[in-house]
Amino acid sequence: MVSPILTISSAQPIDVKMFDSYASLELTLFEIEKNIKNKVNANSLAEVSAMSSAHLQRLFRLAFERPLASYIRSRKLAASLEVLLKTNFRVIDIAEEYGFGYEQSYIRAFKREYGITPGEARTSGRIIKVMPPLQLMEKNKMGNGGLFFGPDIVMVPEFHVVGRLHKMPYDKSLEEVPKVGKHFWFNDRELIKNRISDDIYIGLTRDHSDGTNYSFYLPSTPVHKAENPLSPLHADTFPASLCAKFHYIGQHHYFDLNRTVAKEMYKAIWAYANSNDAKYKLGDENLYFERIDARDFDGVFCKLEWFTPCYTR
Repeated sequence: MVSPILTISSAQPIDVKMFDSYASLELTLFEIEKNIKNKVNANSLAEVSAMSSAHLQRLFRLAFERPLASYIRSRKLAASLEVLLKTNFRVIDIAEEYGFGYEQSYIRAFKREYGITPGEARTSGRIIKVMPPLQLMEKNKMGNGGLFFGPDIVMVPEFHVVGRLHKMPYDKSLEEVPKVGKHFWFNDRELIKNRISDDIYIGLTRDHSDGTNYSFYLPSTPVHKAENPLSPLHADTFPASLCAKFHYIGQHHYFDLNRTVAKEMYKAIWAYANSNDAKYKLGDENLYFERIDARDFDGVFCKLEWFTPCYTR
């Protein structure tokens, strides 16, 4: 049984224009490829994506976990490689053709991207790995207008948390987890003196494989050491693990993460887990956590990450 994501009601609803995040990102990716030889940047892309430059850059970074400007540069360099290696065009002409303005700007960007200069690329015979075009698929779209990505395979180092432990019956978890999460964030969190950050929420679940009808859910925050805290707080440690990481992006406050979002997220996660094409198998489903960094919220978009140990099939 999967524990639902933290769902608490926003005390101050945020009045923002709702963007079509999927359509905006899809159009952004298309426009970058269409204008690969032209001047293209966040401002020009924002004009066709129906959102401000700041919001577009924020959404792009949250979705693809890299800056928009960096991606544009990588795609321009990748496209320029074919001309560089198939023709005798001067480097200065290639630089101008792909919008770098100056030869030295192109050379610096090229070396930062690939570790060699354009001249060395022509003579070394080295195989160069390039950034392919990013793609969005229907599986990235959620019914509430949010976006969902993953999995990425990451190594999570050991970390310690302290929170208030709850025995969570499966049939009551949808109602109870929102309450205990909200209570922890606004009350118990302040009792934890050795917390690492005031902004990070960890919802750690330890489930069972013995047929019981409950799990243990720990709304918590990371701490420097897993020392025995004073009652009613509880310490736990997540071991260093190779993990599958999924992430959700929504146009709302963290406090408005709800049952619908949780249901769609877990549906997508378990669809991957049960896919015969998946290169990694999710763990035994007895240990997983969601992570929220409140600093990611910019007044429009929020991000939630979900992790579980995994291993190669």
